[in-house]
Amino acid sequence: MRSRKLIILLLAVAMIPLLNSCESLQRILSRDLEEEDFIIGQLYADELVKETPVISKPQPATNKPNSTTGKNALGLTYSKTDNAKLYETINGWLGVPYRYGGNDRTGIDCSAFVGTIYKTVYSKTLKRTCNDMLNEVTLLNKTQIKEGDLLFFTNSKGKVAHVGIYLKEGLFAHASTSSGVCVSSIDDTYWSKHLYRGGRVK
Repeated sequence: MRSRKLIILLLAVAMIPLLNSCESLQRILSRDLEEEDFIIGQLYADELVKETPVISKPQPATNKPNSTTGKNALGLTYSKTDNAKLYETINGWLGVPYRYGGNDRTGIDCSAFVGTIYKTVYSKTLKRTCNDMLNEVTLLNKTQIKEGDLLFFTNSKGKVAHVGIYLKEGLFAHASTSSGVCVSSIDDTYWSKHLYRGGRVK
């Protein structure tokens, strides 16, 4: 009788990890966030990239209306060809923390950030995930990208897992896992190695 109780106790202890994994699975399945996109997205989630952004905080604009010199809303050299609304909108999001599945100022992920900017600046609604966005663009080489084009990056497993918006002077805006919404250099060691392609929204 004692050995039977011992066996039951051992079986109960052995079941604890299984129960924990079931609870984890239940948490994922109960997410109120386009369940299918969320679960698939877990396979392509942004990995933690520790970087030093070029711009991580809102910048004061110094150019005046009709001026030909100064700085745009991100503090970059001003040009009359700049899409002022693009730079101003991005500037207003700088410093918002990264949160996978997030889509507001309490936390936002890379594809939600790009989608929000495109909706605000270009009045275009993009798909929710960066993989789906790939189907909405004409793919470009690095030499073809222009202001407003999308940039797609792979993770260490070779999966397209990150998206940003190209600005100018080799810079792009994105929601970074380590720095939140910021502006980074396309020539950064990590980003240059993981750049997949540029994309122009059709």
